[in-house]
Amino acid sequence: MNKPYAEVIGDPIAQSKSPLLHGFWLEKLGIEAEYRACHVKPEGLADYFVDRRADSSWRGCNITMPHKQAAREHLYSVEEIASSIGAVNTVYPAFDRMLAGTNTDAAGFLEPLREDLAQEHYFRMARILGTGGAARAIIAALAGEGFTLVVAGRNPDKARALLDELAPDGEHHAVHLDHFAEPTDFKFDDREGCLDLVVNATALGMKGQPPLKFDLSHAPPRSIFYDIVYSPLETELLADAAKAGFRTLDGLNMLIGQAAVAFEHFFGQAAPREYDAELRELLLR
Repeated sequence: MNKPYAEVIGDPIAQSKSPLLHGFWLEKLGIEAEYRACHVKPEGLADYFVDRRADSSWRGCNITMPHKQAAREHLYSVEEIASSIGAVNTVYPAFDRMLAGTNTDAAGFLEPLREDLAQEHYFRMARILGTGGAARAIIAALAGEGFTLVVAGRNPDKARALLDELAPDGEHHAVHLDHFAEPTDFKFDDREGCLDLVVNATALGMKGQPPLKFDLSHAPPRSIFYDIVYSPLETELLADAAKAGFRTLDGLNMLIGQAAVAFEHFFGQAAPREYDAELRELLLR
């Protein structure tokens, strides 16, 4: 029998860190399996799923751009979280090898916030910068945790449409990305008993990209800054926030968290998270 395997698919795919992540956990657990990268173009997506469903060694796949939405039409079932986000990033064979899809991005994003979310708050607000694929999962995740959302994008109409689709309940707001670039003289209270987030869900600040322009005067006291960029690990946004005394969360939190959920789907065991420090060092080489 061939060795069991899972893989990540996308177009392009060479940049994916998923093989490194899953390979690290497979080695730590001593599981005789592989995790691969597979280049799949949009016109080959249907054939890919037909072929893999027939392959008894295949345990599933992670999906990156541009297939996260197109994959849904090739699946027998889609979990509620993926339906609400409107995107699938993990596919696995369920009963009789019928293909099921889910989305692990929301769970991965929320993971480092679980201790905060377990507490009660008078008010929760998140300023989410970005309107792309990652922002979809973050908007859905935070709306489900009772946050009032302010979504900023280069196109405020797109931001409004995302809120209407993903968070139709609540008094949420859509603004232009430039709204947060200029200082504000708004006087926040001390926000004790509240939970405030500032989330960068854009590629701005990533190596090779312009920095994200965010004036810290827009952040209420005790805000948590969360940047999903992980190259560099400490973006200019996080460095400025940390210097000003804010708590910060880097992009490896979401990357590792979402992969861990998928790993259990594929290989039936929890990822060995006690090695996260070692894994972080490996990912940053």
